[in-house]
Amino acid sequence: MMTPDQWCETSWRANPGSFLALMTLYESNYIRLGWLCGDLRCLPEQGCARMDAAVTLAFRVEERGPYTTLLRLLLQLSGPSIESAPLPDLYVRVYHDARLVEASDVRCTGETTASLPVAGNELAPRWARNMLLNKWLEYCADRGCRLLPATAQTA
Repeated sequence: MMTPDQWCETSWRANPGSFLALMTLYESNYIRLGWLCGDLRCLPEQGCARMDAAVTLAFRVEERGPYTTLLRLLLQLSGPSIESAPLPDLYVRVYHDARLVEASDVRCTGETTASLPVAGNELAPRWARNMLLNKWLEYCADRGCRLLPATAQTA
């Protein structure tokens, strides 16, 4: 049974926008990505999950090291009304030893170029990327999405 990360007990209080709160967000990303993928150390090279007829979430391992894995998460939409919408590609670094997941880069594809807001201090762009990842993972988990190896999708 999944325990929502917001119900996990903590012995400290982090101020929103602080470095400590950002690390907490990274931990939440790790938990949520684990809901979708299972053991993050044993990810296949690529896979995907179809949420419905129009939405597919795919991943590909870009780089694998002894302590980290770099994933590319791609949201794929199909349908005539959304063909030209900018789609985010998230580059996600998994820190296995620290049990953290960081959205290290966001690239938008499509006919138009979109970017995340970058205002305030150096933590602001990290917050924007990782809140996007966190909400995206929550959305996928709420819909029962499970990322499976590419070969398992044919069954």
